[in-house]
Amino acid sequence: MTARHRPLDDFLPARVAAAAGTPWIPMSPQKSWKPLRFLEGGRGFVELLRMAPGAIMPLHRHTGEIHAYNLAGTRTLCTGEVIGPGDYVYEPPGNTDWWRVTGDEEMTALVVVIGAVEFLGPDNSVTSRADAHSQRRAYEAWCAEYGLPVLDLSE
Repeated sequence: MTARHRPLDDFLPARVAAAAGTPWIPMSPQKSWKPLRFLEGGRGFVELLRMAPGAIMPLHRHTGEIHAYNLAGTRTLCTGEVIGPGDYVYEPPGNTDWWRVTGDEEMTALVVVIGAVEFLGPDNSVTSRADAHSQRRAYEAWCAEYGLPVLDLSE
């Protein structure tokens, strides 16, 4: 069977984000993130998430689905599942969980967030929320504060 090649103008251009050019933005002494893409219409975002050994991702709920691929380090979910390098986790809309970085190595994961992440207090009330709009504002504010160019990370 012979492969058919389509003319180049049939293809849409790729949107390449030079991840090396986007900063790691600290959220706490143990947690930082690197924005890679803000999805059209505010429907979600893509990030690299980096957390120190022992750091805890507190109780939170997802309004949309989450896709997370562990690149380095290990985390243990509240269900007891251990997620290491090369492991992929899918979380459906409405999933509520928390987890901890375990072991001696920093954990880095590629995370695709559709919708928002709602952080919950002891009474399950929403204490804060991360979505495409809040993450974009945080990225732009960080760049402004440190005199960095704001890259076009839109779809």
